[in-house]
Amino acid sequence: MAEKWVYTAVIWPAAEGGYWAEVTELPGCGSQGETRPELLENIKEAIETYLEGDTELAAAVPPAQREGVKVEVLVGAGD
Repeated sequence: MAEKWVYTAVIWPAAEGGYWAEVTELPGCGSQGETRPELLENIKEAIETYLEGDTELAAAVPPAQREGVKVEVLVGAGD
């Protein structure tokens, strides 16, 4: 039975337009896309390919244990 694992993808705007992302738990695993939905589809495929490409590696990679949150701060508020 397949298990559902969740990984953290950090998304960046690409200088030439579109977006790129890297998966923090999987070194060298990344992808790009012209839109965020396209990027998310591509990064999911990249993760699946990364883990399917080497079954020994896939068995050694645990599910993600991180949680990403955005934190808002005021810069220069004390001026």
